[in-house]
Amino acid sequence: MAERDYKLPIPVADEESRPFFEGAKQRKLMILRCTRCGTWRLPTRERCADCWSTEFEWAQASGRGKLYTFGIMHQQYHPSFAEAIPYNFAFVELEEGPRLVTNIVDCPNEELRTDMPVEAVFDDVSEETTLIRFRPRSLTPGPSPSQRERGDRRSG
Repeated sequence: MAERDYKLPIPVADEESRPFFEGAKQRKLMILRCTRCGTWRLPTRERCADCWSTEFEWAQASGRGKLYTFGIMHQQYHPSFAEAIPYNFAFVELEEGPRLVTNIVDCPNEELRTDMPVEAVFDDVSEETTLIRFRPRSLTPGPSPSQRERGDRRSG
């Protein structure tokens, strides 16, 4: 993989989030599923919201959802984001239920709409880290954001 000049802060996996980031590296969206009732949740929740069980497993989610809400950042709060302004931040509600904070790619900010169907894409921001972003689901499969930047035409 060619080195990429990614200038934004890169999250660092901790013990709780490691399966999420390892899954992303393998092009899988991994979240928690309650082994007692099957409800999906994010690692930030200690107990199942439906049955209060602490028993869970990491399982692959579909990667499909809808844009729940979003905002467009026009103000620079961190020096690393100076070249990215304006950029969107979004809450995507997965088909499985949990909502992820992410970015919508392959869509101009002025075309973002709540409830638009979206799908996960995987962005290799470094050799160690792949981030999960989302794009409108109506798009045909194509390269991920990092592949486009490198000129790589293999689909992500």
